[in-house]
Amino acid sequence: MKVVFMGTPEFAAICLERILESEHEVVGVITVPDKPAGRGQKLSQSAVAKLAIEKNLNLLQPEKLKNIDFVKELKTLNADAFVVVAFRMLPKEVWQIPAKGTFNLHASLLPDYRGAAPINWAIINGETESGVTTFMIDEKIDTGNILLSNKVEILNDDTAGDLHDKLVEVGKELIIETLNGLEKGIIIPKSQPEVAEEKAAPKIFREDCKIDWNESLENIHNKIRGLSPYPAAWSLLKVNNEEKQIKIYKGHFEFAEIDSGKINQIEFEKVIIKINHTQGHYFIEELQPEGKRRMNAQDFINGLNDKSGFQIV
Repeated sequence: MKVVFMGTPEFAAICLERILESEHEVVGVITVPDKPAGRGQKLSQSAVAKLAIEKNLNLLQPEKLKNIDFVKELKTLNADAFVVVAFRMLPKEVWQIPAKGTFNLHASLLPDYRGAAPINWAIINGETESGVTTFMIDEKIDTGNILLSNKVEILNDDTAGDLHDKLVEVGKELIIETLNGLEKGIIIPKSQPEVAEEKAAPKIFREDCKIDWNESLENIHNKIRGLSPYPAAWSLLKVNNEEKQIKIYKGHFEFAEIDSGKINQIEFEKVIIKINHTQGHYFIEELQPEGKRRMNAQDFINGLNDKSGFQIV
């Protein structure tokens, strides 16, 4: 089939590369316009744009998806299907164009975790499984008829990065399976089941990433791994009444009885950073102090002149 691919990040680029390896023909690639980034404000390309240029594909980067000229150009490509992975919400003028329809690959088992950050929220909420779903795009967000899905296991110490890598491997194959099924007319779209309690996956903002040390150790651990490596959970560190921010990327916890007077104090034991919690201890393995690089606990401890007076806020 002739395919137009739409996407932005690395997850999408890996999926595009898999389609290029298949029997399907990519006649167009749509991604976001290049944007200024960094201190020098140099134009930065999306991962999908970089791959499209490298492979000499027909690349379109419209500012507005409803632009009349852009919609006309899409129609001239005569694609059988549009494939969407981690892109913007499409207007009806766009998704209704191809004869076989427009489908999206979503990084959850729909109807669970509709929204912008399904990978993060699945781990933050302590799920033990996730997956990918292909579904037909309609006028709402992530509510269209389901085509295919596939599950993956979430291990106890999997981070959002680990789950991302698992899902992209399963997802890129599900896209090919979906394209093959649509071409042969053997996939029957099914409406999404009703759920008693919706598990949402809204966009994550900075304040969502702050650790609340009054939460249970399990919830704190899930938050840290669910936001690692990006955007990263953070906390304030108080050193002799001076507050500094740290990002925490990796850790583990142990239940224990703690003296109430030591709650929220930080102890250093050779290569160990230990936070005293009402339920026990949280051990920080990887962190990033404000203004410095990401490092392991030993490197952080080695850089300290004075190891007293540390508290978590």
